[in-house]
Amino acid sequence: MLWAVFTLIAAAAQTARNAMQRELTATLGTVGATHVRFLFGFAFAVVFFIAIMAVTGASLPHAPPAFWPWVVLGMATQIGATATMLAAMNDCSFVVTIAYTKTEPVQVAIFGFMLLGDKVTPLLAAAIVIASAGVIVMSLKRGAAQANGIKPTVLGLVSAGLFGLSATGFRGAILEIEHTHSFVVAATFTLVVGLFMQSVVLSAWLAWREPGRLTAIVRAWRPAGFAGFMGAIASQFWFLGFAIATAASVRTLGLVEVLFAQGVTHYLFRQKTTPREIAGMALLVVGVGLLLWAY
Repeated sequence: MLWAVFTLIAAAAQTARNAMQRELTATLGTVGATHVRFLFGFAFAVVFFIAIMAVTGASLPHAPPAFWPWVVLGMATQIGATATMLAAMNDCSFVVTIAYTKTEPVQVAIFGFMLLGDKVTPLLAAAIVIASAGVIVMSLKRGAAQANGIKPTVLGLVSAGLFGLSATGFRGAILEIEHTHSFVVAATFTLVVGLFMQSVVLSAWLAWREPGRLTAIVRAWRPAGFAGFMGAIASQFWFLGFAIATAASVRTLGLVEVLFAQGVTHYLFRQKTTPREIAGMALLVVGVGLLLWAY
């Protein structure tokens, strides 16, 4: 059950990162706030990797050819997922946006089965459906469509699909390295490579289209650095979870992030919790409990 511990840590860190990134969109824009998690996260991921290599004494992994398509899939779809998530947050509440993106487990279970051959048992499928139903109930607030329009819903669901492809891609990359190294080294190496690619791609894009954004990111180094650090922590533990459990299992348990987000939206953004959201959270808890029972 070590994967469950990793997942809970990742979900808590990701909640903090999402909240900080939402605040940064006001000054850095959607792409700029998206870049923060990759640029600053890469620096911290390198520190993690050096520390792990020093402690374990492991050799530098040699990535086989099959590693690269997986990591490219993971990094590209994660950029798109993060950008669409932040765009949805601009038009909708923090907790509702997180709820939309957390329809991901159903999609990642399908992607994992189709691309990696990950098994989905009847009990696991039930857990995914119940937990996902919980976040859907939370997101379908009365009057939300009229108040915010269909745009945040579409963006949230697209973000969920891209996050699902990203999780599948990164798990595939980790498994390629895990043939010759420990799961800790495999997960951390994959994280460093993915974040490096993402930092290069988005830095080049901003230098070409919005060079002023790079300057703004540097000026906002304190909040951006915190968001990057929490993002690196979250990604590190997500990847450790992917290394020893299916992406569907990890992402389903990761739905507890909605509960963490509920706390953030209540205490930080001063948004009230409705009875519908409470009912959704109850379904989520049942689904997560069923998931843990399945293991």
